[in-house]
Amino acid sequence: MAEGVFRSVLEGDGKADGVLVDSAGTNGYHTGEKPDSRSIKVAGRHGVDISDQHCRQLVAGDFTRFDLIVGMDQMNITAIERRRPGNATAITGLFYEIALGNAKQIPDPYYGTDADFEAIYRMILAASKGLSARF
Repeated sequence: MAEGVFRSVLEGDGKADGVLVDSAGTNGYHTGEKPDSRSIKVAGRHGVDISDQHCRQLVAGDFTRFDLIVGMDQMNITAIERRRPGNATAITGLFYEIALGNAKQIPDPYYGTDADFEAIYRMILAASKGLSARF
């Protein structure tokens, strides 16, 4: 959901040109799959179509391909840092903290309700707006 929401915010702010936005997982559970149907539904309600996205895994090349790699929670950050190669140039950190200066974690709503997915959308939107303002 974060990839689609951040891309949408950048487009709305007229900042999408020249910014590569992608998402990747830190485990292989859902590689090749579309986003959770609840994420698709919530994003769609807000005018963001993420239905064509597919999960891929974070790879070593991402650490030099991207300037910034963010995780939603501390468990993500730990997994990201474990994959960091010696030649990494990307800055890594919590999405919310990098975007808004608050070390708040964005929890995984997978085992939650539709309301949890909606709350996560709002957190991602706030962080996306914060990060876009830094460009």
